[in-house]
Amino acid sequence: MLARAFQRLLAPALFGPLVVLVVSAIELAVADRKYGLFSGGFGQSSAVDTPAELALFLAGFAIAQVAASLVAWRAAAWLARGPGRAMAMVHFAFLYGGLSLLALTLQYQLHSYFRAAVSFALLTQLGGGSAADALLFAKNEIALGVAALTGFGLAWWCAGRVVRKIVTGEPSPVHRGPRWRGIAIIWAVLVAAVVLLPRTGSDGARGLEHILVWNAVTSAVTQASDFDRDGYGLAGRQIDRNPFDSSRHPLALDIPGNGVDEDGFGGDLELVAIPQTAPDAVLTGDKPHVVIVVFESTRFDVLGKRIDGRPVAPNLEAIAAQGSAITPVFSHVGFTTESLKSLFGGALTVEQGAPSLFHDLKRSGYGVGVFSGQPEDFGGIAKATGMRESADVLVDAETLKDKRAFGFAAQGSLLIDEGIVLGEFERAFGQRKVWSKPQFVYLNFQSPHFPYHHGAIAQRLAHPPVTRGEIAADNAARVQATYWNAVAHADAALGRLVAKLKAVGAWDNTLLLVTGDHGEALFENGFLGHGHVINRLQNGTFLVSNRTLEGVSGPIAQSDIRRILLGQLGVDLPPTAAFAPFMHIGPLDSPAAIGIVDPDYGIVTLRLDREEACFEKDGSCAGYAGLASTRRTAVDRLVARWGSERWALRSRRVRN
Repeated sequence: MLARAFQRLLAPALFGPLVVLVVSAIELAVADRKYGLFSGGFGQSSAVDTPAELALFLAGFAIAQVAASLVAWRAAAWLARGPGRAMAMVHFAFLYGGLSLLALTLQYQLHSYFRAAVSFALLTQLGGGSAADALLFAKNEIALGVAALTGFGLAWWCAGRVVRKIVTGEPSPVHRGPRWRGIAIIWAVLVAAVVLLPRTGSDGARGLEHILVWNAVTSAVTQASDFDRDGYGLAGRQIDRNPFDSSRHPLALDIPGNGVDEDGFGGDLELVAIPQTAPDAVLTGDKPHVVIVVFESTRFDVLGKRIDGRPVAPNLEAIAAQGSAITPVFSHVGFTTESLKSLFGGALTVEQGAPSLFHDLKRSGYGVGVFSGQPEDFGGIAKATGMRESADVLVDAETLKDKRAFGFAAQGSLLIDEGIVLGEFERAFGQRKVWSKPQFVYLNFQSPHFPYHHGAIAQRLAHPPVTRGEIAADNAARVQATYWNAVAHADAALGRLVAKLKAVGAWDNTLLLVTGDHGEALFENGFLGHGHVINRLQNGTFLVSNRTLEGVSGPIAQSDIRRILLGQLGVDLPPTAAFAPFMHIGPLDSPAAIGIVDPDYGIVTLRLDREEACFEKDGSCAGYAGLASTRRTAVDRLVARWGSERWALRSRRVRN
């Protein structure tokens, strides 16, 4: 009796459609909750909210689900060719339903930090170019995936064993599944839809980008139709309008003045003025000591920040009150390695042999000391800036690996507490006689880096701090308190540094600059971290000096800091105009997005991978092709800046 009930329950005509409907309903609910698919919201510039858009979306969604389910059904029938249709439906439930829900779960977990901005290229960027460090950055998500896959496989095996036992001895016709001809027809329709629907420009087609099967098929068709191997094909939002010309695509280098718009944005490139790197400098006259302190991942709003009425950074604020504070200072890229290169090199892109503060001050007779809570060879920082060859003393997280705060030994995971870093500084620079000659000291404080807490951090503002496993969007308030608690820890180390400089008699003759390498999103608008979206939280940091910085006001970029410092030291530099801070995600030659601080619209960004422009001032986004004239002009100014920066970089590389 039980066996016959199972046979009826697992009948393909009933069970198969039921599984498809349940999985589809769950995916649509997740997509709406996470991306505002039907309701709109942050991170979603459009919503599927009109009858026409909904009809187009549902047509594409239904085709994708049916195509995937038919293949899964046929595969399930093959796996169960002995036990019959009851086992075929068990296999189908796991092949189609189980794998779909598993993929949704893992995607939702990873996107809980990054929303739809996440990619392995992003993680590699955050890992300083190291794939191993990128994997360590997502180690919890990878562990979750391994555990989920293991549990999934075990559940599948157990379900099969149970059903086989129940239906043993009962007649069960062999179920061959749908015919290949029908499968081929529906897949042909799906491929045609993937190619044609995005060309309508409808929000319904854009909504399909959040659907797993649709996205997978789009990627496959794009690869298959990339005839000129330039990375673009005939599917997706970015259509290769010149499929047999590899010199013309959305990330192509636009050659100025040739009458051809190679990248498809802004017309043929007309070069615009861009910032010029200050030349190599040598100081003459008075040479005060120079100390630069970098707070990892510290936002521009640290100044004035209060938690339960208590200042997060009282020492930083005291220095600012004595001298100057500039906010925001924009990181060009929003992640560590390139930010530090820009800070010391004074340029958007810095390569080995380029001008650098380390070279400037070393050749000017300064002693040079580096004391860092991170490995300064990470991502090529030391090599590009001449740090290692210039330093008389260099102590970093690689040197102090045995004192790391966490167990991981890959470069991207090394973190040394500020107390240890300051101990090394005091051993090398703790005597008055050392300061009888001008000294340049760079210190890097790492505690505000994700996951925002380790054993040496006192509970100043978070009681208790969150653990790595507790970091999630639904725990945002505690995550934020833990982050600011880590910043307070770095600020306490800054206070200890200032006290030591005073104790050795160096303070009155020291020019101190304190800055951050980039900002940090703390689940505001659904994001956590840095370097994956261009905005004020992720790119904006600060510059504080114990001396008045005459004529300097925000917004500035990190590449301006070298010129500002050299000016304060009395170096006669060629005059330069003020330039709007320019930002990009990914390499300058192939970014996922570019942005600029615009006087009219705030931060203006262009997602090159989605051809979507966003405007900070009113929080709006729209497709590039449909922009109103004034907004199109603002975005085209951004494109011209990007093209000019790329062209200058290419010219430098050709000369070298």
